[in-house]
Amino acid sequence: MDVQILEERIRGNLKEFPAKTRRVAEYILSNSSEIAFRSISETAEKLSVSRAQLVRVARMLGFNGYADLKNTLKNKLLNQVIPSAMQSQPELESGSNIAFELCRLEQANIDETYNNLKLNSDLMQVFCEAAMTSNTIYCMGWGISALPAEWLYTRFSELGLKSVLMRRGSLSLVEQSRGITDEDMLIVCELPSYVIEVAEAVKKIASFNARIAVITDSPAAPVCSYSQMNFFVSDSSPLFGSSLIGSMFTVHVLTSLLAREMGNEGRAALEEQKEGLEDERVYYPSYGLRY
Repeated sequence: MDVQILEERIRGNLKEFPAKTRRVAEYILSNSSEIAFRSISETAEKLSVSRAQLVRVARMLGFNGYADLKNTLKNKLLNQVIPSAMQSQPELESGSNIAFELCRLEQANIDETYNNLKLNSDLMQVFCEAAMTSNTIYCMGWGISALPAEWLYTRFSELGLKSVLMRRGSLSLVEQSRGITDEDMLIVCELPSYVIEVAEAVKKIASFNARIAVITDSPAAPVCSYSQMNFFVSDSSPLFGSSLIGSMFTVHVLTSLLAREMGNEGRAALEEQKEGLEDERVYYPSYGLRY
């Protein structure tokens, strides 16, 4: 079923639905992303209804079952936010200049990520405000996703903001989550494959009412269910699991905007950082030092 038809059907029959059915139907209209990517048990708990009730509502709306409803909403969201998320891994064109083709694919990742950021300019401002007003900013990543998370941590430290890097070590991510409060902010970098421990840690942190931002490739990422700020990047790669170009581009844009939004405080922090370049025990002074 087309999603537009679903929405028209709900609005046209809303007044005739019984109370519980109407509550579920209204939730579908206003929270399609949560319906699409949360389990039936989570949605049932959220609405204080049974799973059987959700199945009945889905069938009443013309679907074979609840899973059919979820898939319809999921496909719509994936196509809207990241069109390439519905495509298979890109392949290099045979007979082409391989180096040029790789450059072309990475440029496409940047272009798509740029378009998504442009659509979320208001969200970027919310991100900056959250970063400037948080007590501590926690940066989380696992595997290759730890690389953009570490760069975030580095940028925040350079700006004089209190920051903590969270990645798998002697403590699990869930264990490292202890002590995070509603005065803190969590930024999660999560590229495929999605990690269960990351999702569990983010869910725990969400229960503390901390502000959460996610940098990921798709709204299908489980961590999106717990975030108030989702920044979607393109990570298509023909040779490795994911390209980091889009996520690194996003980190650079967000932190550069943050530095500007911080005004004099941001400029002072960068000037202090720049002074480190004058340490001749580390840098050659005659090669055009810059920061």
